[in-house]
Amino acid sequence: MKRLLLLAALLVSALASAQTNYPSGTVVTSKLHSAHLENDMGENPERAVSVYLPPGYHESEQRYPVIHFLHDFTGDNTMLEPMAGLLDLAIATNRIRPFIMVISDQKTTYDGSFYSNSGVFGNWEDFTVQDLVAYVDDHYRTIPDRNSRGITGHSMGGYGALLLAMKYPDVFGSVYALSPGALAIVREYGPNSETFKEFATMETEEDLAKTYFGKVVVAFGRSWSPNADKPPFYTDLPFDYSSGQLEVNEEALQKWYDNMPMYLIDHYRENLLELRAIKLDWGRNAGERFTIQCSMFSQRLENAGVPHFAEEYIGTHVNNIYTPEGRIPQQMLPFFDYYLDF
Repeated sequence: MKRLLLLAALLVSALASAQTNYPSGTVVTSKLHSAHLENDMGENPERAVSVYLPPGYHESEQRYPVIHFLHDFTGDNTMLEPMAGLLDLAIATNRIRPFIMVISDQKTTYDGSFYSNSGVFGNWEDFTVQDLVAYVDDHYRTIPDRNSRGITGHSMGGYGALLLAMKYPDVFGSVYALSPGALAIVREYGPNSETFKEFATMETEEDLAKTYFGKVVVAFGRSWSPNADKPPFYTDLPFDYSSGQLEVNEEALQKWYDNMPMYLIDHYRENLLELRAIKLDWGRNAGERFTIQCSMFSQRLENAGVPHFAEEYIGTHVNNIYTPEGRIPQQMLPFFDYYLDF
């Protein structure tokens, strides 16, 4: 919760700082119903979609490249409204030419879809790649081509950006992951962490609500290894301490491996090589679960011969991103200005 409040404060501060006499774009929000998200577990298949249209959009017939931004855990599409000032600033200061940005609401009852095909809780990957991309191209003046369509996101969204880019290079031509998480099983998500020991003592959703990492683990499970016949959490986890000793559920563990980018590089190597450009960054003070896995992922890409950019900067997991001097206007948007076709 503290992290979410800090992120909200940073977004509000960024908007205030970025508001000047620059021309302003507009944010349009609509609803999109997806058959891919229909489910029996209470997740809403109708999702909000917010779209940033650059200054001059309504006065011209020009077509624009699109950047799909995937929000973080507990986030949703409403973050685009306060981000719009940063996008206006980046265009006005020539960090990027005019473009369209899209953020869809993928906050679930368990706080985040991880942009994955759960089956039980909805197929969020299919919604993003098929329904959302088609909806935006059909309703706005986009350049409907992979070379003019990039994908990015922060934290859970950075994970989703890497996962979808490596699986669908025919849809997204370039990717920039801002402080991505869930790349590998490390630290708090590893078998010998306190997370799974603590989880073994939980019996209700109220118990779960008291722990951040427990909520993330359940979100992983509902995204990657769901079990509709196993209330109250409806998931099989790879590690269990209910007997007092570590027990490994190899089937669930394999499902997690099958959804974590670190373990998919070899399988999708040829797809990765089709991308125009790949970049990830992370804050030096974000905590070891981020710095370790981002470094591991970059090293693994290097070992596989996949060209990419990787950068550690001075910052935490949330600061130095959503500010006028931060990663979005100064690094991420110039990256797409260079690699997208306008």
